Amino acid sequence: MFYKETHPNDEIILNTLSELVPKDHLLRKIDKSIDFNFIYDITSPYYSHTNGRNSLDPVVLFKLVFLKDIYGIKSMRETIKRVETDVAFRWFL
Repeated sequence: MFYKETHPNDEIILNTLSELVPKDHLLRKIDKSIDFNFIYDITSPYYSHTNGRNSLDPVVLFKLVFLKDIYGIKSMRETIKRVETDVAFRWFL
């Protein structure tokens, strides 16, 4: 009997982001070359450690701007849209 799949895009595939990003991708090379932990030391005085809401990770915020500038994306909104669809961007963050 012939069976036509109605929604092949809904297929569950178990992969990690790391498996989906090529080993020679530019963002892998950048991640290997630059230790972004220095950002925590720089931004620590500007965050409350005892009260208030939890903040976004300052390294993630820095990396968003970094991606925007490296890839020549015009706005932060476009960068966020690209993060939603680009596996390498998501892995980098």
